[in-house]
Amino acid sequence: MERQVAIIGAGISGLLACKYTLSKGFHPIVFEAKSSIGGVWTKTVETTKLQTPKPVYQFSDFPWPSTVEEDFPNQHQVFDYIQSYANHFDLLRHIKFNTKVLSIEYEGPSEEEMQSWSMWGGIGDPFRSKGKWKVMVEDAQSFSTEDLGSTDTARRVPHRSLTWPDAGVQPPTQLPVHWCHVHLVDFVILCIGRFSDFPNIPEFPPNQGPEVFHGKVMHSMDYAAMDYKNAADFVKGKQVTVVGFQKYALDIAMECSVANGTEHPCTVLYKMEHWNVPDYLPWGVPLTYLYFSRFSELLVHKPGEGFLLSLLATLLFPVRWAFSKFVESHIENKLRLAKFGMVPKHSFHKEINSCLIATVPEKFYDKVEEGSINLKKSKSFSFCKEGILVNGEAQPLKTDLVILATGFQGDKKLKGIFVSPTFKDYIAGSLDATVPLYRECIHPRIPQLAVIGFSESISNLYTSEMRCRWLAELLDSTFKLPSIKEMEKDVAKWDEYMKRYSGQYYRRSCIGALHIWYNDQLCKDMGWNPKRKKGFIAELFEPYGPLDYASQ
Repeated sequence: MERQVAIIGAGISGLLACKYTLSKGFHPIVFEAKSSIGGVWTKTVETTKLQTPKPVYQFSDFPWPSTVEEDFPNQHQVFDYIQSYANHFDLLRHIKFNTKVLSIEYEGPSEEEMQSWSMWGGIGDPFRSKGKWKVMVEDAQSFSTEDLGSTDTARRVPHRSLTWPDAGVQPPTQLPVHWCHVHLVDFVILCIGRFSDFPNIPEFPPNQGPEVFHGKVMHSMDYAAMDYKNAADFVKGKQVTVVGFQKYALDIAMECSVANGTEHPCTVLYKMEHWNVPDYLPWGVPLTYLYFSRFSELLVHKPGEGFLLSLLATLLFPVRWAFSKFVESHIENKLRLAKFGMVPKHSFHKEINSCLIATVPEKFYDKVEEGSINLKKSKSFSFCKEGILVNGEAQPLKTDLVILATGFQGDKKLKGIFVSPTFKDYIAGSLDATVPLYRECIHPRIPQLAVIGFSESISNLYTSEMRCRWLAELLDSTFKLPSIKEMEKDVAKWDEYMKRYSGQYYRRSCIGALHIWYNDQLCKDMGWNPKRKKGFIAELFEPYGPLDYASQ
């Protein structure tokens, strides 16, 4: 019997899930709320570039074209690459565009029965004979008002009145209408991402928030949704304050500085400094040799490691410290961080293992030096009529526009798609722990469902592809999952690792620079040889990347 798999989202993870489920003979149907594939790459800030070098950010069986010579391709190049991948593997015909998934609901055993299970899905199998997921979708389409009298059409119109405010105004002949449909599927793969749709908006006491500000406040998500010309025109001639110091904040600040120069300098308001990198070549040494090799992973304690590996990680701590200091000295020297008071107090090792690393736009600190970008540190701020009140300063920071580059609430997005309150609680987990996904894909207590692309790494495409291959083998019964308790113990071990090396910068669900150890677990599950290099020296010291996993 042909199994139908619903894939929610047509970003990179959704396309990979579609490709690999097809390879195993399943029938995937991909629901995409927008009119295009690409996820976060569909619409970005104009200056946005890839944050990791392209050799680490590519499909294992579809390398970058030779025409893309840059190490960090821009948004257009990345989007074209993703589009080419989808066309090459004929994935577009499986995608329903402009189709928003409103909710998913499991139909099968009762919650009481599921709570008694010792194996995932009761039997450890990805499919149950009676278990199905109801996927409620909303299709945005158009219909003609001339057809409103048709009985057939009327049955498909949602339960809402269609009215026009002015009696003398003729209604349009074409109206957008949203039709809701329910799809019954055997398995659901959530590829809804973590960095979209649910903006993280800071909370303020009464009368200290945006409502008292006479200017405009927006989230970086809304700024990125503008086309490039409109965005440039929007900030032109305005005193702009950007809140945040991650990649979106840096890119937006650069755009504002280009638009306004020193006449209207852009202020970047941030809480703490970061080891944002100018390149991936510290002192001429590829960063991948320091953080993407088996030797580099011997320097850290790993989830599920034995006594010898644990002892080795302890003994090699000085080497790990030296690697971090080596990279820090390069960043500090090249970006002149000391001159601008921007040297972080934490280590680069902690930064990269928190998935906080970002690439600094070219000439960013030149803009700071010339005065078109002002950097201002503050643990907290509030709004007033004229602009922003910075903690500890008597005078307000006068501004016309505040752009909140304050990230997203991906866990709320993940939680909100479920109908079941129990599943909502399961998927969200504890606020002080990682989202509880075994192999960063499977919740031990939610049957017939996987999550791809939520847990971060240094190269999300790289890890998403490995997860999709692992998931396809699981669906094809190549292997079975361990018991629920064993999976939960494994999740706890990974959470311990994440907290150990990210400390106070812990962001939940980030495997950091532990790609090889993580991929080893997936390879062993699938029955693949985890060692992908030729020879002992190469295996130990050469960087690993997507092309190492091009075949079994």
